[in-house]
Amino acid sequence: MKLLSLLILIFTANLINAQSVEFLPIPATDIVRHTYFTLSYNENYEQANWVYYSLTDSMILNSGQERSNNFKMDKKVVSISAKSSDYTNSGYDRGHLCPAGDMGFSELAMQESFLMSNISPQVPDFNRGIWKELESTVRNWAKKERRLYVVTGPVFNDNIDTIGKEGVLVPGYYFKIIYDPTDKPKMIAFVLPNEKSDRPLTDFAVTIDKAEQLTGFDFFSQLPDDLENKLEGEVQLAGWFAGYETVEPIAANSITETAQSDLNFYLILVAILLVVIILVTFRSKKRRRR
Repeated sequence: MKLLSLLILIFTANLINAQSVEFLPIPATDIVRHTYFTLSYNENYEQANWVYYSLTDSMILNSGQERSNNFKMDKKVVSISAKSSDYTNSGYDRGHLCPAGDMGFSELAMQESFLMSNISPQVPDFNRGIWKELESTVRNWAKKERRLYVVTGPVFNDNIDTIGKEGVLVPGYYFKIIYDPTDKPKMIAFVLPNEKSDRPLTDFAVTIDKAEQLTGFDFFSQLPDDLENKLEGEVQLAGWFAGYETVEPIAANSITETAQSDLNFYLILVAILLVVIILVTFRSKKRRRR
């Protein structure tokens, strides 16, 4: 009986531990924790470096909270966050990193999503267009896969402008990385320019390695090395978008076998040509003697 109780305790502890795993990007500096998301604040650019959160099917299915539209400074940011007034008459939207549409399951979650630490200046046609489409697509994936882990934020390359008294930087790009920890784990990353686009989302899918190169952060490093290396080095649209099949990497031995097969073919071809040349030469000499 004691052994059974011990096993139950171990199982419960492991279960709680598994559900409380945080896949925070590295380096994780100037961390600000809210109830349903965590972020790293960049005081120089007056916005988050990244925002990390878990998104479940129940969060989406229980969504019913009205959008608050009440943008507030984040008092948890020690260096003081940007203000809503920094965006007024700037020509840029107050773009959510953790979407308000993901946080509609509770009043608190909705309110927190409108904190200025979760906001970044986005071109209106981008925010209301392809970025909104990506957010909606992720919610659909969450309903299907039960639980996803999301990291999203600006990419400070080819920056566009600065706005407001606080000098809020307008990033040139935005990224979003989604990890599905199901029986067959999968991961996908997107990097999109901060501009209007009519192209399909699949055009903006990149490897996680590429996203890391652009942002300077190491994503999902808490995963086992073999799994992390497998997921981060390739773009797999299968399992995310309909109509795509998993592309398995070609094994090294298969490449060797193919190369050897090609070599054998050319050696045989050369041998046949040599035989033909010898025969033609022999017959030519024979005719001359006659």
